[in-house]
Amino acid sequence: MHAALGDPLRLAIVDRLGHADASPGELARGLGLATNLLAHHVGVLEAAGVVRRVRSEGDRRRTYVQLCVQDPMALGVLGAPARLSAPRVIFVCTHNSARSQLAAAAWQRVSTVPTRSAGTRPARRVHAGAVQVGKRHGLALGRATTADLGQVRRPDDLVVAVCDNAYEELRETALHWAIPDPVRSGSEAAFEQAYDEITARVERLADATTAGPRSR
Repeated sequence: MHAALGDPLRLAIVDRLGHADASPGELARGLGLATNLLAHHVGVLEAAGVVRRVRSEGDRRRTYVQLCVQDPMALGVLGAPARLSAPRVIFVCTHNSARSQLAAAAWQRVSTVPTRSAGTRPARRVHAGAVQVGKRHGLALGRATTADLGQVRRPDDLVVAVCDNAYEELRETALHWAIPDPVRSGSEAAFEQAYDEITARVERLADATTAGPRSR
């Protein structure tokens, strides 16, 4: 892992992924790299266990590159992400029934920066599987309600899309976490996996985020 991170371009890729997943195209454009050169460096990082590629649950033609932040060894060699300032953080998924609710509840536990959750097409209620996994880990979601992103979003919010469909609707106006939808299988294991990934990412983002002034 240290050897893989010994190249300035690979360090730049890791820095770009510090807060959010990105498609190879987004990485290439953001870093000004040719696609074949980017593919080489991502391949080295992937072979070293620093990053992984996942296929979009929305547009199946797309893939995303993400840091292996749940791997203690990988996390140990990654530097701290860049500092952010935001008056509020909004976690978004399509239905606002599971991942975004868990992310907002986990955020409240570790950060004083205000937070909300919302959906691009909100469901009528929070999914029972999310309520149950939250309860097992001390997150109270029993009385949580869903909300429409268009009704709660403010211009200066930091928006984090925790599902591929929502990100692909919002495009590059949000940070992106490609977290698999636990509702698809509905199993306890799927919700536990989503909880583990969400909390690891929330803690990393919260450590780097301070409350910023709201614009007028």
